[in-house]
Amino acid sequence: MLQITKICLANTASLTVQRSLAVTSVRSIDQKWRAGRGLPENPNAFGPLTNMPDYTFLDGRPTPLGANQKRRLLKQQEIAAKIVELSGELDFAKERHERLKTEAEAEKQRILQNKLKPKGHLLLKQKK
Repeated sequence: MLQITKICLANTASLTVQRSLAVTSVRSIDQKWRAGRGLPENPNAFGPLTNMPDYTFLDGRPTPLGANQKRRLLKQQEIAAKIVELSGELDFAKERHERLKTEAEAEKQRILQNKLKPKGHLLLKQKK
């Protein structure tokens, strides 16, 4: 803790003024309580005070985006683009898996078709 002391001298009496400045941070929000209820850690991270504009024009003109609003909007667009990209990769992987499965089944059928066939009297018994 940092202490700043200033001594003031008046006519015959002395006066001491002392100020203290705390340099440690305190987490005043109960994080376990918020997590238990499915709330975000920072209550100011989302909500009407954060997402809506600070002011509106009376004539109905759109208000410009704030710096943090624009940053959040760009971040959400990046996340949406990543979701689209990953879902495309997931669809490709599913189609490839199905294609490989059908190819393996076709290869298995081809091997069964090309196996040695009975000859002679066994072939004649099969035809009857």
